[in-house]
Amino acid sequence: MAVGGDSAGLQTVIALDELRTMRERFRRAGESVAFVPTMGALHDGHLRLVLEGKRLADRVIVSIFVNPLQFGPTEDFSRYPRTMKADIEKLATVHADAVFLPNTSTMYPEGHQTVIRNKLLDGELCGAFRPGHFEGVLTVVMKLFNMVQPDIAVFGKKDYQQWRLIETMARDLNHAVRVVGVPTIREQDGLAMSSRNRYLTEEQRPVAAKIHAGLTAVQKLYVSGNRDQGDLLRAWRTVADSVAEFQGKYAEVRRQRD
Repeated sequence: MAVGGDSAGLQTVIALDELRTMRERFRRAGESVAFVPTMGALHDGHLRLVLEGKRLADRVIVSIFVNPLQFGPTEDFSRYPRTMKADIEKLATVHADAVFLPNTSTMYPEGHQTVIRNKLLDGELCGAFRPGHFEGVLTVVMKLFNMVQPDIAVFGKKDYQQWRLIETMARDLNHAVRVVGVPTIREQDGLAMSSRNRYLTEEQRPVAAKIHAGLTAVQKLYVSGNRDQGDLLRAWRTVADSVAEFQGKYAEVRRQRD
């Protein structure tokens, strides 16, 4: 069933068959589709992804689904911010064409057994501290790709490991979608925009901003010509250790593929 719609032309779709009908209508019209999967609690970083999708394709479909498979047993699934009305209003301001709101039974029918895992990168970096997280991400994203059948999928580079894992999954499984990464959108204090930033107290906010300050120090050293991993990590630690309240789980220097 499709519900709603507004003066900006945003269509709200809940049922999978309605989504497929819409997608087929776009296909018959020769219109390309960009897809932006989200868990809601949208901010300007998400809207930037929609705008990039509009630049790259004729139509943009956004999904909102808080995916239980990517939350660990001690993580924040139950309290993850859910702001559906505000999210839909924001999507209308950037003229998204449709928002897909699948329920859990649509995404994971009774007896669901199949998951997707990257054998190499799944357990590294963030994955080492969040067992099963990326398995949940890859599984839900592939299911959404299969439902939406987009030509282009747009992700933020804030979740860099996630972006690379999804890009690799699409390549390895021969999916036709082109996965596009968009640079991180930041707050004035340098903190990357994130739905979870609202968890931070007034005292914690400047501490969290030290992440960007430390990365900036590393970047400056690297641009100056220093490629020594030890020096680069020391530049990070100098900033991180300057705030007693800051507690990082890991810091590594990696070479990106491109």
